[in-house]
Amino acid sequence: MNKRRLGRTGLMVSEVGFGGEWLERHPEEESIRLIQYAEKQGINIIDCWMPDPKSRDIIGKAIAGSREKWYVQGHLGSTWQNGQYVRDRRMEQVKPAFEDLLRRIGGGYIDLGMIHYVDSEADWDACMNTEFIDYVHELHRKGIIRHIGLSTHNPHMAIRAINTGFVEMILFSINPAFDMRPACDDLYAMFEGYDGQQFNGIDPERAELYRLCEEKDVGITVMKGFFGGALFDEKRSPFGVAFTPAQLIHYALTRPAVASILCGYDTTEQVDQAVAYETATADQRDYASVIAGAPLHAYSGQCTYCGHCKPCPMEIDIAMVNKFYDLAVQQPQVPESVRAHYQALGNTAAACIGCQSCEERCPFGVPIAQRMEKAAALFGC
Repeated sequence: MNKRRLGRTGLMVSEVGFGGEWLERHPEEESIRLIQYAEKQGINIIDCWMPDPKSRDIIGKAIAGSREKWYVQGHLGSTWQNGQYVRDRRMEQVKPAFEDLLRRIGGGYIDLGMIHYVDSEADWDACMNTEFIDYVHELHRKGIIRHIGLSTHNPHMAIRAINTGFVEMILFSINPAFDMRPACDDLYAMFEGYDGQQFNGIDPERAELYRLCEEKDVGITVMKGFFGGALFDEKRSPFGVAFTPAQLIHYALTRPAVASILCGYDTTEQVDQAVAYETATADQRDYASVIAGAPLHAYSGQCTYCGHCKPCPMEIDIAMVNKFYDLAVQQPQVPESVRAHYQALGNTAAACIGCQSCEERCPFGVPIAQRMEKAAALFGC
């Protein structure tokens, strides 16, 4: 399993992670074995937003013998009240819920202390302008949470979190459909009444989020990468076509600053399907051809960093050049962090000979040679 650095947390997390919300569906021993099986496949990051005792006990027991090998995303503000989940910012609920999480997970710490589910201005105010955030900082100072994170489905809220300076990573919902829709306080209303003509490429605010994460070294872990399974079914997919797990995992991992996609599992076979991404061929990972051939899409002329442009006779990593160009061009000046990443590529856009063979392979009709000229001029090499 390949590992990636999760932004400035410095944690090296598995590209494919474990989303734990389905654990309570199964007998405890079965779910414990599932987590332990995932560990054997190289998975080392797990999300525990769930407040129910069963899910937390399953995770704690599963990793008890290897706690130091796992990175746990544990959420503050996810509480269990009268036998059900309640998102709550009141300290009389938040503190005992977190202390319960800490006790059941074990080890005396949580690797990634997540400010839970901030999707609206009201959510933000309830977290950031109350004693809730004081509690988060107190836990961080004491080392009880090693790093501060935040979970959201709304790019506007994610950008606000990044700009606080103390949020080190984001748990964010990413898939090809979500990327083409504007911010929304209600995730589940995002596609109500949508029209294929409204798909106009990556939403600018999401593009800005990815740029900021890259610039400020804020890592991203991904939730809802499969859109609850809807993207596996052409009848439910907003594109009108079905994707495979490998394609959706690859899409998420090609977004700037993304370190890991957290998949939900019911069986070891599903773990195997996700982990198989690591040995998948380029054709098996190819999401771009699916989007380009879909009846509902509008990525024409826009680079999605899919890699179809390879191979380049000058050995330019065209997708990465395009990614850094897109990140840089949104700013009055090229951020030094982006410039450094670009220069580290070795063969930069200036090496382009304008043969345009890459353009023949691009599913979206991107004028690549022209973009190489612009990138070389922007970066000066």
